Amino acid sequence: MRAITSEIASQPALWRKAAGLAPAAAGMLPAPGEPAAAIGCGTSHHIALAYAALREEKNLGTTDAAIASGLSPHRSYGRVVAISRSGTTTEVLRTLEGLKGRTATVAVTAVPDSPVAAAADDTIVLDFADEQSVVQTRFATTALALLRAHVGDRLEAAIADGEAALARALPAGPSEFTQFVFLGQGWTVGLANEAALKLREAASAWTEAYPAMEYRHGPISATGPGTLVWALGAVDPGVLADAADTGAIIVNEGSDPMAELVRIQRMAVELAEAQGLDPDHPKHLTRSVVLP
Repeated sequence: MRAITSEIASQPALWRKAAGLAPAAAGMLPAPGEPAAAIGCGTSHHIALAYAALREEKNLGTTDAAIASGLSPHRSYGRVVAISRSGTTTEVLRTLEGLKGRTATVAVTAVPDSPVAAAADDTIVLDFADEQSVVQTRFATTALALLRAHVGDRLEAAIADGEAALARALPAGPSEFTQFVFLGQGWTVGLANEAALKLREAASAWTEAYPAMEYRHGPISATGPGTLVWALGAVDPGVLADAADTGAIIVNEGSDPMAELVRIQRMAVELAEAQGLDPDHPKHLTRSVVLP
């Protein structure tokens, strides 16, 4: 069995474990009303986007999300949350070092003795969610489970939906499609971006992601037969109806968005294997981007 396959399957149990850690982590994560930012690169940036939007939706304080190299020096935060599976990503490390003495920082990482962990004021270690595969799956969703629990989400339904997602049939054979489009709204825009990245990384697929209401403002022109349009979370029915009118196949099943992401990860692996690709070791990618 490939590493990524077992890592995908482990996710619901790890979400439960992460939710259990939330009370102990509460003092390290942004307090209600505290202005905050979340940073990361690649997959970790997508999780930062989801967390920032969710925290603002719950009126817990102004929360920005930024790629680690793009955090504005002109904004003030009470706390910055840095997400990095390996704890070695150069951009994250440089940003944390630049914040020293100015802003409280907390790293969410799988590696406790990493440079990122050392550079942050506090560290939340999710070593039980670390991965062998280059392609991130369970670390990202486990970090999000922790952050969701911290902002008050109850995860019982998400965990149950995640367990069901491991066995539920995929909408169709992935090889039947030439284009994959993922739509989100609010905090699930970050997950839509992550869904697209999984197919792009693992299977070199043509994938796109959009805030659902923006999809009709141009991108839908490339949609048609051979396109799979997948909604993560609540999406305006009119958007999906317009996509269906192009001949695209629509997936809108209403499960928790993290559980939908599990199914999309499975689809990425299936598509990669159908093309003779190794989803554990995608071309041109490494576990972490470490710059000279």
